[in-house]
Amino acid sequence: METPTNPGDRLAAFGNQLIEVHDWLREELTRLGDDVDTYLEGRMERPRRLRAHCLAFCSALTLHHTGEDAGAFPALAGRFPELRPVIEQLEHDHQLVAGILRDLENLVEGLGDRPPGPEEARRVRDTLDGLTAILESHFTYEERKIVAALDALGSPGDPDFRPPAWLESLGND
Repeated sequence: METPTNPGDRLAAFGNQLIEVHDWLREELTRLGDDVDTYLEGRMERPRRLRAHCLAFCSALTLHHTGEDAGAFPALAGRFPELRPVIEQLEHDHQLVAGILRDLENLVEGLGDRPPGPEEARRVRDTLDGLTAILESHFTYEERKIVAALDALGSPGDPDFRPPAWLESLGND
């Protein structure tokens, strides 16, 4: 897929971009789970790699949710007031996910250079499994409920089209 370069093109593809970001986050979460399993099975020599991967994933997910909360969701709520209950649920999910991410970061940070005991390993795996289940449900719900609305926010072919300020702030990278 070609990367859109002007703000209007970016907006027209925003729903599809959301799905692409979710797919990438799903892949990264699977990779993180694989790293956790490798470490918990004693096959990863240094937990530093696991900590770095966990931090990178948690940061990317937090940035994604923060961007939605500050940009896309207010734009959707303004244009499609009937989506406000959906957006409120998504924002609630974001808060729930943020708490789980903090728990996961703390658990992974607390792993020593020795293989964890069974209780510690179970806590890490259970937290990651819970995060995975919540995110899959959240992503699926979000895609089902708002992708069409994101794509309908505007089109460069519309005579009155003006990209929202939150989109223009993304730049033309």
